[in-house]
Amino acid sequence: MTTESGNTKSRWQAWKERNRHTYRLVVMNDETFAEVGSYRLTLLNVYVFASTLLVLLTLLIVLAIAFTPLKRYIPGYAKGGDSRHRIEQLDSEVKKLEKELAAQRLYADNFRKILVGDVETADDVPKADTDTKDSLSEVPLSEEEKRLREELEREQLGDAAQRSRTSNFTPGDIPLEQMYFTPPVTGEISADYDQDIKHYGVDILAPKNTAIKAAMDGYIFFSDWTLETGNTIGIQHNNNTITFYKHNSALLKKAGSYVKAGEAVAIIGNTGTLSDGPHLHFELWHKGVPVDPKEYIGF
Repeated sequence: MTTESGNTKSRWQAWKERNRHTYRLVVMNDETFAEVGSYRLTLLNVYVFASTLLVLLTLLIVLAIAFTPLKRYIPGYAKGGDSRHRIEQLDSEVKKLEKELAAQRLYADNFRKILVGDVETADDVPKADTDTKDSLSEVPLSEEEKRLREELEREQLGDAAQRSRTSNFTPGDIPLEQMYFTPPVTGEISADYDQDIKHYGVDILAPKNTAIKAAMDGYIFFSDWTLETGNTIGIQHNNNTITFYKHNSALLKKAGSYVKAGEAVAIIGNTGTLSDGPHLHFELWHKGVPVDPKEYIGF
């Protein structure tokens, strides 16, 4: 660009001169051509207005991200404290689930041992060394201690005698000899109860399709198939007593059902890897210990 004097102007001078030029923005009615408004503008004013609008818009976006949940949706913007709290919460939940899983595994393993007869009996518990003397027993007792022990023993004997005269047996205290069991099936016993070979029940032969009956009233807590015992029924009775009916061909009751003594719960069969022919393997457990069913039930 050149002036009237012929001197060449620089670009900066030309830009400043252009910004000093004033313009008028007129707003007119399109139908009547009446002037609604008129505004005096310069390029500098337009630049300032646009810059101010851009700064305000940027500030609003920054405030919205900083003080609203929008920041959660921006990768890498989440606060370290929130992430650490979430990680600690997840770690606590994982540890809780691990404990529950370990408890479930222990329960399932113990239940499997009961079903297959793999339990620890009194013969498997190592005998205590009776020759070992407690060093505390060698300490001589004083006369006062002897007198206090004698008084305590007399009080305990008196309480026991009083209880024996006044108390009645509750259902949980009834011995097995006084309980009545219905034979689950009538037939020939092909294998007796034998703890030495971990055979914690009796095997009873009966005709095909014979119905297996509940030995007592109770709730069925297990009714399912296992690899070794096949179709198996487990019933929880009063007096802390449990009965098992194994190797059945079919199960007639589901877990959670309540059955009466003599009610059919299964059909005799030959299922499971431990079975070598149609029969019923019947087990009787009292207070968590297997007992010989023949001592309490006539088959």
